[in-house]
Amino acid sequence: MRFFKIKSYAKINFSLNVISKLSSKLHKIESLVSFVSLHDVVYLRLINSDNHKVEFKGKYAKGIGRKNTVIKLLQILDKKKLLNQKKFEIKIIKNIPQKSGLGGGSMNAASIINFFLKKKIINLNKKKLIKFTKLIGSDVILGIDPKNTILSSNGKLTKYNKKIGFNALIVKPSFGCSTKLIYSKIRFFSKPKYNNPKKSLLIKNNIVNSSNDLEKIAFHKYSKLKSLKLFLLKLPNIVFARMTGSGSSIVAYFQSKKATVIASRVFKRKFKNYWCIVSKTI
Repeated sequence: MRFFKIKSYAKINFSLNVISKLSSKLHKIESLVSFVSLHDVVYLRLINSDNHKVEFKGKYAKGIGRKNTVIKLLQILDKKKLLNQKKFEIKIIKNIPQKSGLGGGSMNAASIINFFLKKKIINLNKKKLIKFTKLIGSDVILGIDPKNTILSSNGKLTKYNKKIGFNALIVKPSFGCSTKLIYSKIRFFSKPKYNNPKKSLLIKNNIVNSSNDLEKIAFHKYSKLKSLKLFLLKLPNIVFARMTGSGSSIVAYFQSKKATVIASRVFKRKFKNYWCIVSKTI
């Protein structure tokens, strides 16, 4: 059987507010979430085998072990007998760096779930789908039907077709951030702002004036990140810059692709060993 090709888009957080700590050691958060054109490529096909086959390739495949979101997804699907004993071969070309705050692994799992739902390989209603994705990872639900999303602190997801229209220069230093470590350092919490989600929250002025509560912690732990953001803010024609997720990627936002490309050249001259890519919100 031929391979199906799926694009697994990177997730970005325009904002991230930490509201409280839950008894499960997780945290209650709210966020304005979007997606960018940067993506991993997933190849998937049904195979005649007793076992699934999963392979990661590409520049950012190194270091991905057996404990990853895709294998975890398949194990849970098998355990719950949702695949009716079907087995799949999955090859993933990794273009999204690990430990970058771009949700690469979670979005890989989400894109496969989207495919299985579309092809009616699995059948889950909305309530069961939310519960199911939590078994894999807290971010996975964001990639189910990837659109601009308002995540409220009560766990509600409100999705919009509205296009934001930012061009983005995504940069990452030579190190990653540990999500577990960053969240363990949280001592202060924000008041909820998105419990009554409105489309107006996704207008550019509101996005620019938002923030990421994890920045301060990450910048204290990794001083190079703070210096990196200060450099980005000095780039010509920049609208704003903000860390995404728990880092270590920082996204600089521009109105035009031309300004973004020029900024990338300036950035590469200064930070030769750092990763960067020109992208845009989708």
